[in-house]
Amino acid sequence: MTGGSSRRALVAVAAIGFAVGIAVSIRFDLFARSEAISIFGGAEKSAPEPATSPPPVVALPDFALLAEHVAPSVVNISSTQEVKGGPSFGPGGGGPGGGGGGEGDPFHEFFEPFERFFGPQRRAPYKAKSLGSGFIIEANGHILTNNHVVENADEIVVKLATGKEFKAKVVGRDAKTDIALIEIHGASGLVPVTLGDSDTLKVGQWVVAIGNPFGLENTVTAGIVSAMGRHINQGPYDNFIQTDAAINPGNSGGPLLNTRGEVVGINTAIFSRSGGNIGIGFAIPISLAKEVVPQLKEKGHVTRGWLGVMIQKVTPDIADSLGLSEPKGALVADVVKDGPAAAAGLKQGDVITEYDGKPVNDSAELPLLVARTPVGKTVPF
Repeated sequence: MTGGSSRRALVAVAAIGFAVGIAVSIRFDLFARSEAISIFGGAEKSAPEPATSPPPVVALPDFALLAEHVAPSVVNISSTQEVKGGPSFGPGGGGPGGGGGGEGDPFHEFFEPFERFFGPQRRAPYKAKSLGSGFIIEANGHILTNNHVVENADEIVVKLATGKEFKAKVVGRDAKTDIALIEIHGASGLVPVTLGDSDTLKVGQWVVAIGNPFGLENTVTAGIVSAMGRHINQGPYDNFIQTDAAINPGNSGGPLLNTRGEVVGINTAIFSRSGGNIGIGFAIPISLAKEVVPQLKEKGHVTRGWLGVMIQKVTPDIADSLGLSEPKGALVADVVKDGPAAAAGLKQGDVITEYDGKPVNDSAELPLLVARTPVGKTVPF
């Protein structure tokens, strides 16, 4: 190696060593001294300190105190009825109590394969047991639940949160709204719930359901109000609260509560393809129940106002044909002879847009308005 070559090699080695040193220096500074990094041709600069703000706190409701407060007022209801011999299964339905309110047909799994191939098989009478829920509304033992939980029951047993059981009897029931009032005797220290106002509920508000799903006592679930005024073709007085709080078979008759612990609904039905909760449950507004309960106490049944008309929905096509600006109201499809509507002059083809000062935007609203009217009252249309 010549002298010139030696000097060039030394320079190259020095340059490489310098570069490696810088690389090491930068890596060291990045890991060990992040606040300062040496850079070619410039002064040492300080990086800004990272923000030290606290992590965000998401304020979610805590239902522990609410559940603890209301739990003593919620009861489990089991009813037993004798099923006469006949086809072992067929079209069922009802609310989240299953086929009539509870465990369903205990022999279904046994007979189903035979009936699938050989048709319905007749069987001897047997005892069917149903499960549901309810809640105490008076310290004297009055309990509110669904009609389908206790309908046609030969025996009704109420189990309190304390574990004590009492036989109950039906005071009154109303199939059209699926509401029933039962009572027990001999129980002491009963804690009634506080009934709220379902008319003030708004979509998006938190609600809590308590009940006996699949026999699991005092189960608490929470969700929100998904919709109001739902019509699900369960009867002439559909006006359900829709919620995504988990409601399952056995929840029927249990309370739906607002965040103040007030009952705003009675859990009644679910929409499901599997038999379990998929986030669509329905509750009867407690405001409707409060109108029904006094009559159930006094008479055991409900007497409603009656108009004497057959009505149908005003579709956009019907609205156009009648010259209406909007498809609103209830179209009178027929008038009962000698009924109140006929005496007042209502005729087929009329459209009712207002009843007793309240607007009728949809035909499904009119039956409920009429039903809530005392018999004998005169109302303007």
